[in-house]
Amino acid sequence: MTANGHAAPTPAPGCVLCAAPGAFGPRNPAEPRSGLCPACIAAGKPTRDGLEQAVVIVAGQALAGAESLDLATAPPEELAYHLGAVKRGLRSVLQLLAPVGEGGR
Repeated sequence: MTANGHAAPTPAPGCVLCAAPGAFGPRNPAEPRSGLCPACIAAGKPTRDGLEQAVVIVAGQALAGAESLDLATAPPEELAYHLGAVKRGLRSVLQLLAPVGEGGR
């Protein structure tokens, strides 16, 4: 029950990764595959935590590459490449942090 007297919405049962309908158990952060449907488990799909870690690792590598660049001697193509890699990395990290709207994305 919410403060204004309405019933609190309960999440619909389903896979926490692909949203397939069904009851696949509660999400337990200590167990990476909890709440996933058998198809996602069989496919070896990464969990949300795994995806977040991968995005952060790739963004960190892009930043490390850009930091090692010598701006005084780098050709324009290399500058453009590293600037694009940093931009993509930052965009990916910001998308992880962005709140999801009512309709999703």
